[in-house]
Amino acid sequence: MVSPDIAKTLDKPPVWLLGQGESVSHAQISEMRDLTITPAARSGARAFDMAGITHSDLDVVEIYDSFTITVLLTLESLGFCAPGTGGEFIANGRTGPSGEFPLNTNGGGLSYCHPGQYGIFLIIEAVRQLRGNVTPDRSRTPHWP
Repeated sequence: MVSPDIAKTLDKPPVWLLGQGESVSHAQISEMRDLTITPAARSGARAFDMAGITHSDLDVVEIYDSFTITVLLTLESLGFCAPGTGGEFIANGRTGPSGEFPLNTNGGGLSYCHPGQYGIFLIIEAVRQLRGNVTPDRSRTPHWP
């Protein structure tokens, strides 16, 4: 991450960070007040508000997937779908290579790689997707052939 002045001097096109949000609700899962709502409900709202965008403005979504349920709960907490409907939201190949909702385009941590600090790989993949410099087998941007 660099300032706009430095970004303009680099060889690769910049990807601009328009908004961000952070929220922590617990240190251990046993401390969660509600197992169906993640801190993304707060952090996501802050990021969308700061960026001045809505869900329909997104071209690709990268969500931490430590467990299968994590993605569903995060999609619900971020407001992509109503609580309890995450499974329906991603059903029928919607997030697959030719689906309409590009999600975890590197395959996700559960199937791609999960070294322990996986978040940096989500950022790297998002930048690759937004720059359009992905290998053909991973090209899942809205510009699919």
